[in-house]
Amino acid sequence: MVQTDLKPTLTSLSDFDLKTYLQTKKELVEKALDESLTIEKPEKIYEAMRYSLLAGGKRLRPILCLATAELLSQNEVIAMPTACALEMIHTMSLIHDDLPAMDNDNYRRGRLTNHKVYGEDIAILAGDGLLAYAFEYVAENTKNIPTERIVKVLGILAKAVGANGLVGGQVMDLDCEGKSDVTAETLTSIHRKKTGALLEACVSCGAVLSGASIDDLTRLSIYAQNIGLAFQIIDDILDVTATTEELGKTAGKDISSQKATYPKLWGIQTSQTKAEELVNDAITQLSVYGKKALPLQAIAQYIVKRKN
Repeated sequence: MVQTDLKPTLTSLSDFDLKTYLQTKKELVEKALDESLTIEKPEKIYEAMRYSLLAGGKRLRPILCLATAELLSQNEVIAMPTACALEMIHTMSLIHDDLPAMDNDNYRRGRLTNHKVYGEDIAILAGDGLLAYAFEYVAENTKNIPTERIVKVLGILAKAVGANGLVGGQVMDLDCEGKSDVTAETLTSIHRKKTGALLEACVSCGAVLSGASIDDLTRLSIYAQNIGLAFQIIDDILDVTATTEELGKTAGKDISSQKATYPKLWGIQTSQTKAEELVNDAITQLSVYGKKALPLQAIAQYIVKRKN
């Protein structure tokens, strides 16, 4: 069991400087991502992969992985290759999600989507390339970690992206477009797979690399499941309330695509309340770690307050 400190020097969660924390970690992640993928031959595919991988964004997923490793082992360095791999997988999902056969969007992170720049064929292959490279990168660049932990991490990543994770959630999401009888249970199942599975993997991978106990893994999994669902609820709300400039992608896309969303099911206010309840529970799950959990708890709080 990780040693706990139940007497935080910071008086409350609101005292934690999350903005500085996120910016510091983001800079580390950006540098690592840039170094992780260089231009080789054929140049076109590497350029397309880098175009989307280095397009910016919050880098929330790799930061969650680093913050979890920092919580349990005080050593984020061991998790950086996996953090980069998680962003590669996430980027793949965005490239493929934006394709005409999927959500058919022209903008992502404030600029043209991959297929609008390189064509649909190269965009598909760029996503495939990033997915394959994510596993290669973890296997070849994770150092000073027992092999069994690395194997477990690879299994977590594979499950998160597969038919019982991101892929399955996307299929269910597409199947529910235009349907008026989608239940809250079905919608939650979609998003626990499509969005939540990868977010949970970020936390779980950081924990496994740090040698987490079963108790640690249980608490952190509940935390991650809650913030994953809350993240998607807020995404649904922002699609209605934010502008294209604020989002960096086309606003109102859920409505035009006739997608099943939480605001459509519950209304905006109830959806916001549900997200806040999930985040409050996530924060409580980590109270046993004292001040060491402040970064993860603050990230959970940020999820329901974000504007993009």
